[in-house]
Amino acid sequence: MYQVKRASHSEFVPIRNLSYHVRVWGEPAPDKIPLVLLHGWMDVAASYQFVVDALSPAHYVIAPDWRGFGQTSTSGADNFWFPDYLADLEFLLDHYAPAAQVNLVGHSMGGNVAMLYAGVRPERIRRLVNLEGFGMPATTPDQAAGRYVKWIDELKKLQRGEMALKDYDSVAGVARRLMRTNPRLGADKANWLAQHWAQQNAQGKWAILGHAAHKVSSAQLYRLDETLEIYRRISMPVLAVEAADDSLSLWWKGEFTLAQHHQRLKMVPQVEMARVENAGHMLHHDQPEVLAGLIERFIA
Repeated sequence: MYQVKRASHSEFVPIRNLSYHVRVWGEPAPDKIPLVLLHGWMDVAASYQFVVDALSPAHYVIAPDWRGFGQTSTSGADNFWFPDYLADLEFLLDHYAPAAQVNLVGHSMGGNVAMLYAGVRPERIRRLVNLEGFGMPATTPDQAAGRYVKWIDELKKLQRGEMALKDYDSVAGVARRLMRTNPRLGADKANWLAQHWAQQNAQGKWAILGHAAHKVSSAQLYRLDETLEIYRRISMPVLAVEAADDSLSLWWKGEFTLAQHHQRLKMVPQVEMARVENAGHMLHHDQPEVLAGLIERFIA
């Protein structure tokens, strides 16, 4: 079992009619700039433990479970609207740093939220680190009708239970699932993470702490033109970190490429690129010490 070097504590914050679970390492102080860590899709705040353990213990670190993930409630939602993440982040910063800037780190979906928020509220962010937050393939207006059809059809599938997440007989089964998804994840980290990524239910099964409604496609198209205009408004320095493994090629089969992602980043006024070797998309699991070093250098 992985041995935690720096323990966190849990806080529950009322945010927009939800009880938001926030994992906190350290204590606030006037001379500390909060380091806010945003997890990705089907992940949880505890996923950053390995990186936090590699950071200097002087940092005051805040990591929320997004709505419908981990221990944060859903308020009965049957699908999730991306702008809600931006608003949730705003309210969380109002709570934890109402009069100060923060250093913001986001992975995958959390990286996408961080990039958009940084263009919408640039005055609130001192430094931004985007960990494989690529965005989505560009769309065209003629795809809108089909997207609404897909959204409605998936809502029906959700209601019928056809999109339910798999349960596991034991926490060890959850750990094996994590290692299948990421072959670089060692058993020690997988066994520790499984206890935070899943929870035993009333039937004795281990259920993933992610609402199945997150699998429902967005009703709205990804508007690249809007995204790029928001990128232009990002005024703070940005560190864009990617893993040596090219996940975009695996996911999108040429529909959206790493070269296109790099082209989009040119819209950001101050951007630095970094690459983490021997790592895949879950680079905060694969190379936490390397990643911690990149973050600390950038926000120093």
